[in-house]
Amino acid sequence: MKRSVIDILDLSVEELNGLMDTAEDIIAHPDDYADRCRRKKLVTLFFEPSTRTRMSFEAAMYELGGNVLSMTDAASSSASKGESVADTARVISCYADIIAMRHPKEGAALVAANNATVPVINAGDGGHCHPTQTLADLLTIRREKGGFSGLTVGLCGDLKFGRTVHSLINALSRYDGVRYVLISPEELKLPSYVKEEAIKPRGIPYEQTESLEEAMPKLDVLYMTRVQKERFFNEEDYLRLKDSYILDPAKMTLGRRDLIVMHPLPRVNEISVAVDRDPRACYFKQVLNGKYMRMSLILKLLEEAAS
Repeated sequence: MKRSVIDILDLSVEELNGLMDTAEDIIAHPDDYADRCRRKKLVTLFFEPSTRTRMSFEAAMYELGGNVLSMTDAASSSASKGESVADTARVISCYADIIAMRHPKEGAALVAANNATVPVINAGDGGHCHPTQTLADLLTIRREKGGFSGLTVGLCGDLKFGRTVHSLINALSRYDGVRYVLISPEELKLPSYVKEEAIKPRGIPYEQTESLEEAMPKLDVLYMTRVQKERFFNEEDYLRLKDSYILDPAKMTLGRRDLIVMHPLPRVNEISVAVDRDPRACYFKQVLNGKYMRMSLILKLLEEAAS
């Protein structure tokens, strides 16, 4: 039966744990998975620029023995002629066994999933969701910290438009013992609906601050984010806020020895390149973990579609 993943909440905690277990097995025994998607085709349907996410999906499918068809520029697709997302999804379903789609408009991936005849994975829809980045984040935290219980997680930067932040909070809030420190300027605070839906109903402790320096000593995980120019209507506001937080070696001295620093990438200048040499920097590990989790998810959805 066809099943799509549009939001991280489409996956139960049991399924999240199972996907991480499969990813760990892929890491340990890659040869066992090298032919699992033979004769299967993934279409990466990207209406918005991407390097990591698109290539991660493509590498994942190739390493499973499958093939990839790619649309990387909306201007060269039939969307430029006015074709709807619904029609595009129907057409692509004729060529693909599974679709990974990125689109600048919130809800576009759901429209595609409702009209496609094959599974659709949301690879990011505007400021809404980015579930496979969250899968990468979860695996990184679990591999580095051993689990989620008892962790204090700091989320820093653009918490208003950051789809990766919203998805991660929705996922982590279902694990016991997590607490949050929300670090942002007033203009980029976490939307109230995220707090009302994911944090407050579960009684999860959280605090809000504008000071990264004050937050650093409390954190087990620091999740840095980019202030996203493409989400701003006013360039003046972007220029005023884009350098609100810059993590550098001096600030790293305020953090715990076992702190881990994460970032969904791409970074601009919110993490100094000098931090890359710190063993607590885990953002490039996230990239690799993302490939393994996308492999795991592709396998799950194709196996379910075949059953």
